[in-house]
Amino acid sequence: MILLKQILPYIEIILSVVLIIAILLQQSSAGEGALGGGSTESFSHTRRGFEKFLFYLSIVCGILFALSAILAIILKAKS
Repeated sequence: MILLKQILPYIEIILSVVLIIAILLQQSSAGEGALGGGSTESFSHTRRGFEKFLFYLSIVCGILFALSAILAIILKAKS
């Protein structure tokens, strides 16, 4: 339990950095609207390859980060 308390902040830092990088590397379609003269109609977009990997990586890292934060709160309340 003591080891987990010592390692948990480092795990949260690593997860947050990976989550930020995964989100920033994802392709954004927000700038492809009417501003650039494009159509405002929505179109279907399928994630493939590396984009799909980044999408799932960001979901997994977000869930793990939230769980580690909850665990940190629980460990802090018990001490």
